[in-house]
Amino acid sequence: MYSFESIKSADPAVAEAMDKEIKRQNSHIELIASENFVSKEVMAAMGSPLTNKYAEGYPGKRYYGGCEYVDIVEDLARERAKKLFGAEHANVQPHSGAQANMGVFFAVLEPGDTVLGMNLAHGGHLTHGSPVNISGKHYNIIPYGVNDEGFIDYDELRQKAVENKPKLIIAGASAYARSIDFAKFKEIADEVEAYLMVDMAHIAGLVAAGLHPNPVPYADFVTTTTHKTLRGPRGGMILCKEEYAKMIDKAIFPGIQGGPLMHVIAAKAISFGESLEDSFKVYQQQILNNAKALAEGLTKRGIQLVSGGTDNHLMLVDLQNLEITGKVAEKQLDEVRVTCNKNTIPNDPQSPFVTSGVRLGTPAVTTRGMNEEDMDVIAEIIYITLTDFDSNKEKAIKMVEELTSKYPLY
Repeated sequence: MYSFESIKSADPAVAEAMDKEIKRQNSHIELIASENFVSKEVMAAMGSPLTNKYAEGYPGKRYYGGCEYVDIVEDLARERAKKLFGAEHANVQPHSGAQANMGVFFAVLEPGDTVLGMNLAHGGHLTHGSPVNISGKHYNIIPYGVNDEGFIDYDELRQKAVENKPKLIIAGASAYARSIDFAKFKEIADEVEAYLMVDMAHIAGLVAAGLHPNPVPYADFVTTTTHKTLRGPRGGMILCKEEYAKMIDKAIFPGIQGGPLMHVIAAKAISFGESLEDSFKVYQQQILNNAKALAEGLTKRGIQLVSGGTDNHLMLVDLQNLEITGKVAEKQLDEVRVTCNKNTIPNDPQSPFVTSGVRLGTPAVTTRGMNEEDMDVIAEIIYITLTDFDSNKEKAIKMVEELTSKYPLY
């Protein structure tokens, strides 16, 4: 079983780096929207002997012997996932959200097929058709984006769909702070006879708690990560209608993956069980409360947000009026122990390596137990850091220390 003490004695170099990372997580305020902290039970499953088991195939149809117990684990994960989201079929084997997306592409597309996906610069994800990603290299990608107010432009989306007749339309984003109208996406997809895939990686926890519209009734395929707001292990999952079940399962194995990671699937099963508890809904509501409080705290201090606010767990900060780049802001905040990531904003004049924005999210700080009052303190830390870093650095560090000591991680 996992033991940090045994790692220390066997491999001090790795143990030292791990120890420093554990201390960093404890001493920093984590505002990266895609990160969270798993339970001890989820962590224990990831460090369990299930990592030793090869299990190519699916429960009851494996290509290896000795799978009778990992079959139970995978069945538990699948059934809990279906119950959590009201889905007809679940594939819990994708190693990541990117693999889940590739699985859908491999199942329904041929190279050169036309796909509508959200522009990366407007909040989309790399795997939704970015030119540097395999999705952008293998398929004819037509990007859609947001309007001048920062909301998805559904009129533009429909126009591009009608003009280009895509085989697949992708809904979902990695840096979009507003609720997504899946019914509208479905209406447009039906009009042009396209498949609809929803990537709900960022909002899956909110969906599970009934705090964001559920894409499952509208989409042919729903992909997600199992971490982020869902607060499970790092991994992916595909939900679909029963008519597509065999197609999706074949696309994942033997299509794009070999053996599944059974220790991670066990951790997924445990986290899905946690997500079915009433306390998970309370947690997700607090994520939303904290996001709104942080957004309000920033805006009242004159810090601008793309679209003017948030409907979910994240917000995109437009730094242009502060005359600071996202790259510099990320570095300065990291120096005062606040972790976030630089992020492009719509129509960003800066390069993706520099950016004019940062993305902030509240899942991880909410897991630590922080509340709305703490979000106002965090907004103040961000404000004094980005407006006068040299004068306020030590003050900001002290404010962070007070918060992190109040809410220990593990």
